[in-house]
Amino acid sequence: MSDKTAVRTSDAPAPAHTFSQGVRKGPFVQVSGQGPVDPETNEYLHQGDVAAQTTRTLMNVKAIIDASGASFDDVMMLRVYLTKREDFAIMNEAYGEFVTKHTSNGVLPSRTTVFTGLPRAEMLVEIDAIAVVTD
Repeated sequence: MSDKTAVRTSDAPAPAHTFSQGVRKGPFVQVSGQGPVDPETNEYLHQGDVAAQTTRTLMNVKAIIDASGASFDDVMMLRVYLTKREDFAIMNEAYGEFVTKHTSNGVLPSRTTVFTGLPRAEMLVEIDAIAVVTD
């Protein structure tokens, strides 16, 4: 049985709380919820722009996936948390563009979208992921 290890990368924001950016155990990778944060400055970006926030958030998720030894093709599931139902179409367009661009095998990850409150007022979107590494 393989050990559980923390996934860490400076290409995604450092966790602000008591959790890892991601965790890998065997071939399974769980990425903690990411937001539209610049990994270098830890500043929240693109206030009020859900499309730009979605793209930045997915960039952070992808950086953690990459650091785990997986690729975006290994992503099985993405969960999207939105603060406003009205933002769905805009998020969906930015999400679709990013995911299609980074999925080389044509099989897009599964997805769930939930409308909820988020920890920071400037966050319009948060996304987490599950991947299975296929070394």
